Amino acid sequence: MVKHLIHTLNKAFDHRVRLGVMAVLMANDLVSFNDLKEALDLTDGNLASHVAALEKAGYVTVSKQFVGKKPNTTYTASTEGKQAFQEHLNALEKLLKGES
Repeated sequence: MVKHLIHTLNKAFDHRVRLGVMAVLMANDLVSFNDLKEALDLTDGNLASHVAALEKAGYVTVSKQFVGKKPNTTYTASTEGKQAFQEHLNALEKLLKGES
């Protein structure tokens, strides 16, 4: 039954920012903080808090280093994150098609 499909959606991707972060990371192997912020038109704090939630869930890997004297933070979708996001997309597709 279609009504049960709603329970297969992943709550980690409920917010549009987290959905956007994962979509960008699925399309790119590695994305810098500034590129992700610009792509999604977000403030520093907004992006940082949503990425932290995805990192805590194990869906995003954060890498911090210095380039010269400037901090450089990059993000990648973890294997678990890619799988979870694909399952979320599959559930959305089934919901849209009215499948059970």
